[in-house]
Amino acid sequence: MPIATVNPTTGQTLRTFDALDAAGIERCLADAAQTAAAYRRTTFAERRELLTRAAALLEEDTEDIARTMTTEMGKPLAAARAEAAKCAKSMRWYADHAESLLGDEHPGAADVSDAGASAVRVTYRPIGVVLAVMPWNFPLWQVVRFAAPALMAGNVGLLKHASNVPQTALYLGDLFHRAGFPRGCFQTLLIGSAAVEGVLRDPRVAAATLTGSEPAGRAVASVAGDVVKKTVLELGGSDPFVVMPSADIAQAARTAVTARVQNNGQSCIAAKRFIVHTDVHDEFAERFTAGMAALAVGDPMEEATDVGPLATEAGRADLEELVDDAVEHGATVLCGGRRPPGFEHGWFYEPTVLADVTPAMRIDQEEAFGPVATLYRVGSLDEAVERANDTPFGLSSNVWTRDEADIARFAEDLQAGGVFVNGMTASHPALPFGGVKRSGYGRELSGHGIREFCNITTVWQR
Repeated sequence: MPIATVNPTTGQTLRTFDALDAAGIERCLADAAQTAAAYRRTTFAERRELLTRAAALLEEDTEDIARTMTTEMGKPLAAARAEAAKCAKSMRWYADHAESLLGDEHPGAADVSDAGASAVRVTYRPIGVVLAVMPWNFPLWQVVRFAAPALMAGNVGLLKHASNVPQTALYLGDLFHRAGFPRGCFQTLLIGSAAVEGVLRDPRVAAATLTGSEPAGRAVASVAGDVVKKTVLELGGSDPFVVMPSADIAQAARTAVTARVQNNGQSCIAAKRFIVHTDVHDEFAERFTAGMAALAVGDPMEEATDVGPLATEAGRADLEELVDDAVEHGATVLCGGRRPPGFEHGWFYEPTVLADVTPAMRIDQEEAFGPVATLYRVGSLDEAVERANDTPFGLSSNVWTRDEADIARFAEDLQAGGVFVNGMTASHPALPFGGVKRSGYGRELSGHGIREFCNITTVWQR
């Protein structure tokens, strides 16, 4: 895949970039390793000052970088601005909290004595150079939620971003440079996927984190396993949105629309499977379908646009195949199901709701990465839990109910990294983020995320 900015609104290639050659990759690796040896000894106060400055610069750059993101991957401009603001907020959160999150731990006196020591402490030390393989759907946020904790922990980063967002990738490298981080502390590698294995195998790279597709996760995990390196993977999701009889149906339906089409429907944590109790199914379906059908599809640079184009032509083709397969096997199209009329250029697809979905359809088990929702009717709490868990993925989940017994059951039995009750799944720097099953392993964000790439060291002293 070429490294290029291709505007998904028009299909036009705007800029192309040369990939780093072997000598360029070696220079970046050497700089990273040299910097890691010194940067690990900086204080939390020094790192805090640098990351806070980066946050301020990002806020100054918001309009420009938002337009770059929208140009490269098609998200509505308002959503791009919000993404930049979220990144700045998260940088400040880690700048303020990293020192306490990584403070030494001291076992109790009885345990110290039982261990035969006079003193024991557990420290969190930086692991070194971390390779980040990141996707295009949240081209700023996906990187910052790795970079902010990694840099505050004393690590250095190498970014291999998706090949269709090169300008955003280069901006990130420049941002940290302008903020004053040492040369080699955070570098963007303009390389294709084929070059990732060589970088990951290099002994100067200590670990890797990947957000992306399941095949990409398998490839990185396989190489990392072969060379025994730590990885964190955040892969696909097919999150359930469960609505029970006690829910506020009008609010649930309004939130469901946003939960499905956020980022043009291209989010791992977007709600995708809408599982509704039969007692409220018809009312929810009517409200939800009307809300999806009313969305404004158009140029993402226009403030009135709700849903822009899909990021890639291949992504739209994959989505069309899933919808066509479902219809061929008996699914009912309640709205959408086609390319919108009047959009001869660009990779647009109408917000779509499919009912009567069965296991015979690919979309029942595969992730639909675009504004397509599947609707299921269930007759009981047990059936709702079973249907919600009937997926190879387990990233997050949404539950709508005012019944405390329902809430307790879903919190206990849903196979997911998050259970969001009477709201939609979202990420926040203070909350751990990640999944189970084929959605990956490890956690980002919160204290759990910053410790993923630390050497947790026991210091025992007699």
